[in-house]
Amino acid sequence: MNEFAVIQRFFTTQKISRSDVFCGIGDDAAIITPPVNQQIIMTTDTLVSNVHFPADTSPYDIGFKSLAVNLSDLAAMGATPAWITMALTLPEIHETWLTEFSRGFFTLATEHQAQLIGGDLTRGPLTITIQAHGLIPRGQAIQRNTAKPGDLIYVTNTIGDAALALAVLQKKFKLTDDDQQTVFTKLHRPTPQIKIGEQLRGVASAAIDISDGLAADLGHILEKSAVGAEINVDLIPLSAALRHLEKDKAIQFALSGGDDYELCFTVPVDKKNHVPKNCTCIGTITNTNELDLRFSNGIKYDLHQTGYQHF
Repeated sequence: MNEFAVIQRFFTTQKISRSDVFCGIGDDAAIITPPVNQQIIMTTDTLVSNVHFPADTSPYDIGFKSLAVNLSDLAAMGATPAWITMALTLPEIHETWLTEFSRGFFTLATEHQAQLIGGDLTRGPLTITIQAHGLIPRGQAIQRNTAKPGDLIYVTNTIGDAALALAVLQKKFKLTDDDQQTVFTKLHRPTPQIKIGEQLRGVASAAIDISDGLAADLGHILEKSAVGAEINVDLIPLSAALRHLEKDKAIQFALSGGDDYELCFTVPVDKKNHVPKNCTCIGTITNTNELDLRFSNGIKYDLHQTGYQHF
């Protein structure tokens, strides 16, 4: 089976057909017609085998996650997914693998009505590069550089589960079956917080998705906005699986583990009543230019590692 047969069989049979796509897969480039008074948000992420996922991860989960991590970037900016391109590098053509990979990918794409409009297929070490495009009303994108002292800091859902799952895979921890299922789902099939991102338009002053660890990613907001933050580590929302661990280790996973793909965002105090459900306030933006981590009793928390770095 050659590359054109692979594209035809596994990637042109999607159920999504957007009216704003004039020409999708099959030409030298796609042609799209952006809606009036909308801005386009674009993001790109690459996933490499044994770097971003274990080599024995199921192809369904690889397909799902490769799109999820990109949609999470769109969510952080308040955008609604629209179009996707994919560059897929494969060591060999394996039909069963491709069937499951595309099924996982299109399960999430269909949920968010995001159409695959083109890409590339090459031979080499397993690598997936996705570019996702989203739409947002003009002037409503949420950025990193607009947090202000006094703003409240929130996170969505629970933090640290994916890092715990990775530690389990590395045989550093053992969990109950229920806890293991919870954290493995967060690692392999993260849920992009698209709906919450959309609801934060006009509410959040700044936002970022949590991919490299809460402390590191919040640090990007602090750097871009030239502000500091005070975080109450006791308020960070933890799953039951993390609460079963020693407290210091659980907090460490939450602050520096990465791979959560939840949102961290800031909100002016006068807009806190508009914050969506499933969001927890964990601190406040300050004018100190430092990240101050403390327990509820005021004792300073010593962070051993800030987050994941590629180099």
